[in-house]
Amino acid sequence: MKRNILTAAALILACMLCACGGNEPAKQEQQNKEGNMNENTPEPTRQEELTVTSTPTPVPTEAPKTDENGMTFLCPSKYLTKQEGVKYGKFTRESYYSDYCKRDRYYTILLPADYSEEKKYPVVYLLHGIFGDENSFAGDAKLPILVGNLVAEGLCGEFILVCPAMYAAGEGTAQQPAFDAEACIPYDRIANELIQCLMPHINKTYSVIEGREGTNIGGFSMGGRETLYTIMLYPEYFKNVCAMAPAPGMTPAKDNFMTHPGSLQEDQVRFAEGTVIPDRIIICCGTRDSVVGKFPKGYHELFEKNGIEHFWYEVPGADHDMTTQYSGMYNFFQLIK
Repeated sequence: MKRNILTAAALILACMLCACGGNEPAKQEQQNKEGNMNENTPEPTRQEELTVTSTPTPVPTEAPKTDENGMTFLCPSKYLTKQEGVKYGKFTRESYYSDYCKRDRYYTILLPADYSEEKKYPVVYLLHGIFGDENSFAGDAKLPILVGNLVAEGLCGEFILVCPAMYAAGEGTAQQPAFDAEACIPYDRIANELIQCLMPHINKTYSVIEGREGTNIGGFSMGGRETLYTIMLYPEYFKNVCAMAPAPGMTPAKDNFMTHPGSLQEDQVRFAEGTVIPDRIIICCGTRDSVVGKFPKGYHELFEKNGIEHFWYEVPGADHDMTTQYSGMYNFFQLIK
């Protein structure tokens, strides 16, 4: 009898939990979740496809551990906490017309707390993951705190953070993201759209340091993949680069959802002799990433094979989560002077 009572109670609790989540908009669910792309994990159900670990693993409060290249494994917790006397910026959502996509497009932007037209600022373009949009990073309340604290301690200079809608659909391309090769094509289009449309708009609208010296790019998951693809096409445009847990597909690959034809073949992942290339390229991933698995390490090994200088490190204990993002951004943002 006691077992039956416990079972019934558990069923009631489960129903209550399901009911609490039943009113979440489908669009928001897609924006904040990634598919499991690890070829070494079992085939997921549809619900599991869209699940990503969002709870950060513990971060250190003491002196952070670094590797031989000075990459910090975990972002110290104090940089993710508001500090007395520190000013923090706020995200706003803006729009522009894209000639490349033939439509209005959107981005969110984090200006320095004391932004002034009298000063010129470097820019960081930060690319979201699959099913995300321009609000994906803007929805993270700790991101402005991280930036503000780094600036306040003099670990980086003030900069403008731009988070575009990365799905650059246009005429003749899929209009909605999905887990198939055709629907992923617009993600690859962000490289051209960024150079041809968004960057000129940002340069015209805000007080920025134009050109390579003032331009940096990073991204997470699908955004990490497109970060690497963008610098392969336009290496001379960017000073510093960070790909956090980059997803498969820049080169031919197969995961649990699709066969990626590859935007580039492996022998094309190289810079031509004499090309102006980024000063720093960082690739990182959690040691327990259950979404992209070993694909980020595969990019690292390909870069090594093809002679592309870069920094590679793994975030101890981290999944495909905010811990990996905060670690990557903590290291990346300190390159912005």
